[in-house]
Amino acid sequence: MLSATEAPPSRLADHFFLARQPILNRGQRLVGYELLFRDARTAESAEFRNDAAATATVIAHASELGMGQVVGDQLAFVNVDEVGLMSDFIRFLPHDKVILEILETVEATPEILERIRELKRAGFRFALDDVIGETEDLQKLQPLCDVIKVDIKQMKPGTLPALARVLKNPKQKLLAEKVETVEEFRQCMDLGFEYFQGYYFARPVILSGKKISPSQRSVLQLLDLLDADASSHDIESMVKHDALITLNLLRLVNTPAVGTRYRINSVGHALMVLGRRQLRRWLQILLYVKSGGAQEFTSPLLQLATTRGKTIELLVEHTKPGQRISADIGFTVGVMSLMDTLFSIHMQELLESVNVLDEVRTALLERAGDYGVLLSLIENIERGRDTVALGQMLQQIAVRPAELYAIQLAAIEWVTEYSRGF
Repeated sequence: MLSATEAPPSRLADHFFLARQPILNRGQRLVGYELLFRDARTAESAEFRNDAAATATVIAHASELGMGQVVGDQLAFVNVDEVGLMSDFIRFLPHDKVILEILETVEATPEILERIRELKRAGFRFALDDVIGETEDLQKLQPLCDVIKVDIKQMKPGTLPALARVLKNPKQKLLAEKVETVEEFRQCMDLGFEYFQGYYFARPVILSGKKISPSQRSVLQLLDLLDADASSHDIESMVKHDALITLNLLRLVNTPAVGTRYRINSVGHALMVLGRRQLRRWLQILLYVKSGGAQEFTSPLLQLATTRGKTIELLVEHTKPGQRISADIGFTVGVMSLMDTLFSIHMQELLESVNVLDEVRTALLERAGDYGVLLSLIENIERGRDTVALGQMLQQIAVRPAELYAIQLAAIEWVTEYSRGF
């Protein structure tokens, strides 16, 4: 595993920021990420270099910069312009894991069309980016693409239904991007879109009178026992009272991620092997797992929460070496930051039922304090839009872009490995 305390072997990673934006299907399961590489130098100077150039640099040095870890277990949508399409280094990408996303600036010249056909013969798949209307280039490129991405934010009011009807094709999937509200998602669902990109799924929809489920309540009570330093007997007894927690605990400790050499069949032994630190972390993640049956680790909320938690933990370890308790608090802040969305209740109400430290409460409610700053940083990274603000935040906590990138790689790898315990 890549150590989060060291940057990738080149200072190339100081030249860009990475954002991974989730792509969901109609069942609200994670199917992939769009990888966005933003030029970090625009955060420090007036020099302008387009994001496609930053992406090309990453592709050209894919093995050096850990692109395999960035992709993880999911499909990756990677932006390419004309230069990227025509380059030799495009073949450094794993064609079975990557969908090449043709930017709207690419003209459908005979040379470009032939290059796309050549890459398709080599196994690559293509998406057409930022479609907002019918054009001559669209008509030429569409038959060669597997996914058509529609930028719903750039559409004129009332024009989306007609465009969706024109684009709908059984050989291609329609993807709605920049979906920010549940209402937008439902409209796109009704219009036949199959993929969705945007943070609508992470926005809390507050339901009046919504109650936390009994199983989730059990997890919260266990977390309170751990915070109160309760006896091992009391913790074991609480676990045994919930069949879902017991089942998932035994499944977790019998996976390679935990590293046991022999099968564990009792709750008491499982708790001893796991240890209290790992138990607390696992319980926080378990809140995002739906009741009943095996849980695929394709819930976008679960992926986002665990990635936030691990990234903040590693940032604290990097900026405050040796302060393990502070790093654990950082993990808690990241995981809990989406619990208002998970439970469909206000964060203030949620925190009234959970015993958390004051600095955790301040970070979650106000984005204030050291942990609040890190949470705001993570939320900015996820969007990947304002590189100037992101650069200023990194200067504030004395972290270089290359160090941030190494931390992101380590967090993604940890989440991918840890997910196999669920």
